[in-house]
Parts: sequence; structure tokens; C-alpha cells
Amino acid sequence: MKKALIVWGGWEGHEPKQCVDVFAPFLNAEGYEVRMENTLDVYLETDYLNSLSLIVQCWTMGDITREQADGLMAAVSGGVGMAGWHGGMCDSFHDSTGYQFMSGGQWVSHPGGVIDYEVNIIKPDDPIVAGLSDFKMHSEQYYLHVDPANEVLATTTFTGEHAAWIDGCVMPVVWKKRYGAGRVFYSSVGHVAADFDVPEVRTIVERGMLWASR
Repeated sequence: MKKALIVWGGWEGHEPKQCVDVFAPFLNAEGYEVRMENTLDVYLETDYLNSLSLIVQCWTMGDITREQADGLMAAVSGGVGMAGWHGGMCDSFHDSTGYQFMSGGQWVSHPGGVIDYEVNIIKPDDPIVAGLSDFKMHSEQYYLHVDPANEVLATTTFTGEHAAWIDGCVMPVVWKKRYGAGRVFYSSVGHVAADFDVPEVRTIVERGMLWASR
């Protein structure tokens, strides 16, 4: 049986437990044995990590030890898939540049806070976003520092209303990438669990997890 580890915690404002509870049943239905943990110490369990098909992380901010980060990065570079969304994956562990190298980006701002914005599908033939159209969101529009090696599937364009100097800036929203032998998927949408009531948002994360999984 395929095995998935879901790790949740960090800043409670992103509703980490509520968010992972959206996707655990999906993975169960897809045939995964799902383990849920509220501690980063699970990243020290080398043999267990290496047995996984997928790691899903929802842990905003917080601190990760070098040993925990090394355990996670070694598992992913060895072929375990990793998937996540919003701050749970790309606003995590600000002091760990190795982790950021793996995840493909780091949050730096969300001008205006919760606002109306649009997500644009730019690779409609990719199976993660196939059949989906551009869609509207009322949530945080993430401004990130991103890895140019990412394969970007969807973007958003800033208007400059809340930060004039970024008017017209096109920012990645959904990407996939490789890290060693592992696949990494990320979507910046998912501020709170209600964001996943938007069908496109939920579908993208579900497909992204399956793509990342080995």
C-alpha cells in the first residue's frame, strides 16, 4: 500500500489541522495509508520517511532543526514526493535556506491582506490543471521569491493598488519541480480551509499531491 505522511502545525491562523483534514480523506480514498503528525520530529524517522510515497506539509513559520531539515530533504531527494500549499509549505522555517531550495519559493508579502484577485492557468495541457479555467479568489495574494527552475502552471498579476511598485507583476501561483529524485508540488492558494471550497483550488491540490507521489 502507498503511504502518505501529513505534517501539520505552526501558526494557527492558517488553520493547519482544518486544512489537512480536507485532504486526508482524499488520500485514503486514493489507496494511501495516511499518518498525521503534529511534530517535526517525524522528520528524524529515516527508515519510515524512506518508505513513503508522499509527504504533505502544512506548517507555517516555526523553527526546524538542522537534523529535522536534513531528514526531510534527504527523503525528498531520495524520491519521496512532497506537496503543500500557501504558508504551510512556503512560509515555513525562514532560517533554512536548504528547505527553501527544495520547496521552490519563500513568501515575503501579501499586499492588501485578504483581497479579490484572479488566478490564471498558463499551462492548460498539464494534467494538474487540465480542463480548468482562470478563476477568482478572495484570499491572500502571495508575493514570493521563487526558484527560476520551477515549472509554473498558474500565475496571478498584481494591480499595484496596495503596492504601486509591483503594478503588473506576474507572480507564480502553482508550480512543480524536481529535487533530486523527488517531485515537489506547491500552490500558494489555501490561506484557510474555506479556500478549498473553490473547486479549482481543491482540484489543483489533489492532482498536485498525486503527481508528486512516487
